[in-house]
Amino acid sequence: MKAHDAMYIGGEWRPASSTDTIPVINPADEQVIGHVPAGTAEDVDAAVRAARAALPGWAATPPAERGACIAALRDALAARAEEIAATVTAELGAPPRLAATVHAGLPIAVAGSYAELAATHPFEEKVGNSTVYSEPVGVVAAITPWNYPLHQIVAKVAPALAAGCVTVLKPAEDTPLTAQLFAEAVHEAGLPAGVFNLVTGLGPVAGQALAEHPDVDLVSFTGSTAVGRRIGALAGGAVKRVALELGGKSANVILPSADLPKAVAVGIANVMSNSGQTCSAWTRMLVPADRYEEAVALAAEAVAKYVPGERVGPLVNAKQQERVRGYIEKGVEEGARLVAGGPDAPRETGYYVSPTVFADVTPEMTIAQEEIFGPVVSILRYEDEADALAIANGTDYGLAGAVWGEPEAAVAFARRMDTGQVDINGGRFNPLAPFGGYKQSGVGRELGAHGLAEYLQTKSLQF
Repeated sequence: MKAHDAMYIGGEWRPASSTDTIPVINPADEQVIGHVPAGTAEDVDAAVRAARAALPGWAATPPAERGACIAALRDALAARAEEIAATVTAELGAPPRLAATVHAGLPIAVAGSYAELAATHPFEEKVGNSTVYSEPVGVVAAITPWNYPLHQIVAKVAPALAAGCVTVLKPAEDTPLTAQLFAEAVHEAGLPAGVFNLVTGLGPVAGQALAEHPDVDLVSFTGSTAVGRRIGALAGGAVKRVALELGGKSANVILPSADLPKAVAVGIANVMSNSGQTCSAWTRMLVPADRYEEAVALAAEAVAKYVPGERVGPLVNAKQQERVRGYIEKGVEEGARLVAGGPDAPRETGYYVSPTVFADVTPEMTIAQEEIFGPVVSILRYEDEADALAIANGTDYGLAGAVWGEPEAAVAFARRMDTGQVDINGGRFNPLAPFGGYKQSGVGRELGAHGLAEYLQTKSLQF
C-alpha cells in the first residue's frame, strides 16, 4: 500500500489543499494498492505559479546544460527501472515482461534522446538578412493517460524541458503512482525548483483547472478524442497552444504479395500488447478476398496463445472492461462472426476481457469505426487495392497503420494512407520518429526533433 498526501510543487513535496484522496486499484485482483491526493484548482494554481517563477531562469539556461539535467533524470529513472516496472504492473496490470521492456525501458530511451537533442538542436539559424531564434513556449500543462503512464509523461516533459519550457503534470487518476516515482526521480536528478511540478487529481477538476489556467501557455494532452475536443475548445478561447494525441482505428493492410502467416501473427500480437489499450493498435486487419478464410484461420490460431492473466493482462478498470465487452456484444448484434473470444469475462477476479477476433466485419459496423481500446481485432475483406485504400481511410481517425507486401508496393500504398505513421512489413518502433495523427487523431507530433518543435516558438531579427 502506497499512500501519498502531497504534491510536488516548486521543488518540494507540499501538503495538498484538500484531504480528499483517490484510490489506486490493481486491475488484476481489484484490490486497493494506494491513494493519492485529489488535487484542486488551488493546487493547480500553486503549481502553475511555481512553474512561472522558474521559467526565466530555465529558459536562459544554455541548451547543453538543460541536456545534462535531462541526462541526470534519465539516469535516475534507469536506477529505478525495476521499481517502475513493478509499479506499472501493479496499477495498470501490464505483464511483467511488457512492463520492464516497454513501460520502463522505452521512456528511459526517450529521455536519453532529448538529453542529446537539447545539446545538438539548432536553436538559431541565419535566413538571409535575418537571425531566426527558436524560443520556449513557456509554461506547459502536461495531461497524460493511463495506458502508457511513464512513456507519455516522458514524451511530454522531456522535450518541454529540452526546449526551455517548464511543466505542470496532471497524470491519469488510474495510474498516478508511476507519476509519483517520476517526480522523485526529478528531485534526485537535481532539476531546478519549479521546472517540473506534479498535481494529481481528477480530470474534470484538476485537469480542467490546468487547461483553463491563464498562465499556462501550451496544453499537451493524450487521451480520448472527446476529451481532446473539450481541451481544444478551452485552450482556443484563450488563444493557447495545444498538442493533442488522441484516438485511433488503425488499419493493418495485407497486400496480395505479403507473407500472410507472418502478417497475421504480428498483427494479432500488435493488438494484444498492453491488452489492446494502445491508441495506435492495428485493430482492423484488411485481407484480400481470395485469402480471407485462410487469414481468419491463422488469426484464430494466433490469438489462442494469448491467455488472460499470462500473456494478456486486465483492462485498467471496471468501466473500461464493461465498455469493451459492450463493443463485443455490439459486434455480434450487428452480424460479425465471432472467431475467438467473446463478451464473457474469462476470469472471476480482475478486469479481464477475452482476446477476441471477429470475421465478416464490414466497414460500416461499429466495431470497424469506433475505437474499442481492448484486445479486439476485426478482419475485413477487400476486392482490390482501391477497395483496400477506401476501407483503410474510411474512418474519422488517422494515427497509425501497417502495410505488408512487396516493399515498393507496400510503400506506395502507405503513402496514400491518411495516417501519421505506417509500419512496413513489421518495421520496428522508432522513438526518434514523429508520432501523431491525421484527422480526429490529433494535432501536433511527439518524439524526436518534431516533438521538440511543439514546445518552441519562433522569433526573427532582421539586420
